[in-house]
Amino acid sequence: MTKSDLDMLLEMGFEQARAELAVKKTGGLQQALNWLEENQDKPLEELQASQAAGGGTEGGEEEGAASTIPPGATAASLVCNECGKKFRNRDLASFHASKTDHTDFSESTEEIAPLTEEEKKAKLEELRQKLKEKRANQSIIDREEARRNEQIRQKATRESQDIKEELQRKEQMKEAARKRQEKLEDIEAKKRIKARIEADRLERKRREEDAKAMREGKPLPSQTAPPTALATPAALSSGSSAATARLRLQTKNGNLVKSYPSETTLFEVAQQIEAELGAPVQRFSLTFPKKTFEAGVDFGQTLAEAGLAPSAVLVVN
Repeated sequence: MTKSDLDMLLEMGFEQARAELAVKKTGGLQQALNWLEENQDKPLEELQASQAAGGGTEGGEEEGAASTIPPGATAASLVCNECGKKFRNRDLASFHASKTDHTDFSESTEEIAPLTEEEKKAKLEELRQKLKEKRANQSIIDREEARRNEQIRQKATRESQDIKEELQRKEQMKEAARKRQEKLEDIEAKKRIKARIEADRLERKRREEDAKAMREGKPLPSQTAPPTALATPAALSSGSSAATARLRLQTKNGNLVKSYPSETTLFEVAQQIEAELGAPVQRFSLTFPKKTFEAGVDFGQTLAEAGLAPSAVLVVN
């Protein structure tokens, strides 16, 4: 291989050590480029070590090539008897043997003309186009791989977002249910307050009528009223004859919602709250109508007697 072929390889961008090794291993521009392409992924040190180890035996396949030339003639080329290709020198034949595993070579007197400058340029341009196409195809493969990786990443992101949104939706449903429950409890509390106000109004009216009757010396209306008339305000003031009482207890640690039989005493409720809070309960308070149940005084009352059934809101102190 001539020096101009080495210069062409260097102009194409191949590093000098690899280009020189390709020149030494092959013997033509085409074969050198093929060799460089086949060994582009191998480290230079490995190629140099292989060359040093096999330098004395390279081309062994054609060392014993059969001689078919007439006596007195000089061999000008080598022919592969398996595929018919002709080679200018033993280096090219050895390179062909390493690529194809062909081992049957013979000498020939036919001289192979070297490539002209135009042929070299055409061959070089052809190889450049092949290299360009190879890089373009690799670029397409890389873009497709990047697109698939991006799709996988986006899918994982969407799944993670869906899980997060589902958790948020469940939390919102729980919060909405809690608010609805609080609203219902507030409505019930307002109903009880209205009932107590009405009972207080009727009680005040009864007392005023009794006082007026006493001043006028007339029979007391409360003693002559029908039993049903007396029972109505009593039922309103006592709250309800419900079997259970639902209490919303406002403590220093937060709100507690408890349900008890209406015959449960305030003392029993206080004992349970003390066990949960770890502190003694001194009193229960109603905010409206304002009323206080003191320990040792009122805790003997049942929830029904205290007017806390079917539900009430108590402040625990």
